[in-house]
Amino acid sequence: MSLSDDLQRYLRATGPTHDAIHAEMAAYADEHGFPIIGPDAGGVLRSYAAATDARRIFEFGSGFGYSAYWFLQGMADDGEIVLTEIDADELAMAEEYLERAGVADRASFECGDAIEIADRYEGPFDVVLIDHQKDRYADAFALVRDKLPAGAVVIADNVLSGAVDYRDLLPYVESGESLPDDANTRGIADYLDTVRADDDFHTVVLPVGSGLAVSTRERD
Repeated sequence: MSLSDDLQRYLRATGPTHDAIHAEMAAYADEHGFPIIGPDAGGVLRSYAAATDARRIFEFGSGFGYSAYWFLQGMADDGEIVLTEIDADELAMAEEYLERAGVADRASFECGDAIEIADRYEGPFDVVLIDHQKDRYADAFALVRDKLPAGAVVIADNVLSGAVDYRDLLPYVESGESLPDDANTRGIADYLDTVRADDDFHTVVLPVGSGLAVSTRERD
């Protein structure tokens, strides 16, 4: 289901706006065809960082820091975010952007495989963003699951569009029909199956940006 043009315009007009650094990031993304979550999904990240009073956030896949900057705008002043990125040039851009925004001292910049990096970090994490290879989403969740306290939130991007098309997932999630032979689609399906089957988490899909699956660890 797509939103009407008028509704999209209304949501954009009333939604979060870019500051100067974010606007520069977005312009770079447009110019180079780089996928970013956009201001509507970014506002959700900022809101969850604030709502959880986040002290520690971990990102699986950070690109040049667009999503991390949204998190930093909402999280506690003494909080730390861990950025991970396989591309060293993109990670260097992230550090430069966050330095100019005055928040780089609250970030750790880790170059390499996000899952290998996450395995080296102890918890707890208040918020985790999963936004790397879609066929590894479920692996990322399994790795951080026990590092998440009650009330912690895991947010997975691109569950509706981007690397996948929700219409390819619809027959499967509705009635269990076979999935297309596509690693990204199967990866998102596996992830949603995993988090929805976990009794310790409550999951909701938000139709903002490219689609966010938000899984919250239940409180005792």
